[in-house]
Amino acid sequence: MKYKKIVGSMLIVSSVLLLVGCSSGTAKKTDDSKKKDGKIEQVAKFGIPQEIASIDPAKATDKVSFGVMNQIYEGFYRMDEKNIPQPAGAKELAEVSEDGLTYTLKLREESKWSNGDPVVAKDYVYAWQRVVKPETASEYAYLLENVKNGKAIMAGEKEPTELGIEAVNEHEVKITLDHAIPYFDSLLAFPSFFPLNEKSVEEFGKDAFNTSEKVIYNGPFTLAEFDGPGSDIEWKYLKNKDYWDEKEVKIGEVQATVIKEASTALNLYEDGQLDDVIVTGELAKQYKDDPNFVGEKDGRVVYIDTNKKSKKVPFDNLNLRKALYYSIDNKAIVDTVLGDGSEAVNGIVPKELALNPETKKDFVDESGKYKTYDEKKAKDYLEKAKKELNTKEITFDILTDDNDSTKKLAEYLQGSFKDKLGIKTTVTPVTKPIRLERTDKGDFDMVVTAWGADYTDVSSFLDLFVTGNSYNRGEYSSKSYDKLIDEARTKNATDAKARWKNYLDAEKILLEDDAAVIPVYQVVEGHLRNPDLKGYIAHSAGASYEYKYLEMKK
Repeated sequence: MKYKKIVGSMLIVSSVLLLVGCSSGTAKKTDDSKKKDGKIEQVAKFGIPQEIASIDPAKATDKVSFGVMNQIYEGFYRMDEKNIPQPAGAKELAEVSEDGLTYTLKLREESKWSNGDPVVAKDYVYAWQRVVKPETASEYAYLLENVKNGKAIMAGEKEPTELGIEAVNEHEVKITLDHAIPYFDSLLAFPSFFPLNEKSVEEFGKDAFNTSEKVIYNGPFTLAEFDGPGSDIEWKYLKNKDYWDEKEVKIGEVQATVIKEASTALNLYEDGQLDDVIVTGELAKQYKDDPNFVGEKDGRVVYIDTNKKSKKVPFDNLNLRKALYYSIDNKAIVDTVLGDGSEAVNGIVPKELALNPETKKDFVDESGKYKTYDEKKAKDYLEKAKKELNTKEITFDILTDDNDSTKKLAEYLQGSFKDKLGIKTTVTPVTKPIRLERTDKGDFDMVVTAWGADYTDVSSFLDLFVTGNSYNRGEYSSKSYDKLIDEARTKNATDAKARWKNYLDAEKILLEDDAAVIPVYQVVEGHLRNPDLKGYIAHSAGASYEYKYLEMKK
């Protein structure tokens, strides 16, 4: 029934598109409230660009899924509007040992799961052990490598029960690290580190997290009417009456609808059916001066990766990679394809993520301007590649998500490769869950992908490309790169100056020397938002949005 409902809306929208033309951008005001148990409850309605891929904290990998989990679960900390971790499931910030290796956290005794069970220390222990179990196959398990014995457990050399997290008592957790982690506080607010109710997860086994009815929650909201990852296009968040900070949650219900076409989202917004939508391309350009347009700078970089193990396309050839690298005009992409304020980048690390511990200069300012556009260089490298490969023609497929912005980017690349290099390509747009599945299996030639900062440190980006990292989809491998990243993680973990240099040197190898990936732009997400909707928080690191403080003020 949900599918029919949204299709009907889209048919209506498509029939009025020609009549809308150039609008003022001011949405119709509707009564965003409803009665529940005789009381008026506030309701907010969001247009979401992609389906949910997972609501399992150990399995989720994408922005939408992490955003969802940030509303329905809660860990030790939550990020505030300045991306600073604040106590949440913990009643105060951790007590940290002088060497930075031991964290002791005391839990809120009033915290409950939505089934009435108290949230206790063993819920964190169970969840963390589940992440590092090899059979879980968690792609984010590498974030726990520095927790004592984490790496050995993931390699099958030790048991999950030997992980450096223990329940001192019902409401106290002790965490022990193998190496100090400068950004560990930020990790304690990240979904992969959230607790789980063991009884609930084990009851449903492999079907746990398949629908909203098979999960219990400890966040500001509970999930409702969610029928399954990768397919459902409508779901709701309902205020969690058992949440410890329930009095701070003003909104009674948040409705989410997947809308992939910006024009459709715009018309639903204009008609008062949605309170917040994402606009891209020509629509973003058209509405960027509208008073209800909000450009949210994201700690997310869109980049292009190539399958260096492909048997169909020789992307292991450095000159071919460099030809493609220099043929892409990042500025033209943000100006002509996107138009939403997104910024062309020269490196893989986004602006405003990390500052030099001594000079306080942004990493981006101290790093090189590696990704430049140079058509002559591109053609020269292509000729070298063709000679080395003994071929006259190179063709490949570009895999992309099926939303507006990434589809248009892939189509731009297709035209650019043909016009500048004579390379013929195809474009395959798929849903995000399918794209994630295919890249995970290595079933792609080239892919348009993105990475958002999980925490406020450059390692959130540069650790991705270590040999064997689960997110190193293109299977890049460099001994010199790996050595620098390992030094930053271990030997120089508490030497801020040396660690900073490790990462500067590593980015140079990744981009200038090896053209391993092609950074394109840092995302600025264009929204049209109902001016009555207040309290929305966007995060540039970690889970990307917060509904807890939403409120309709008319």
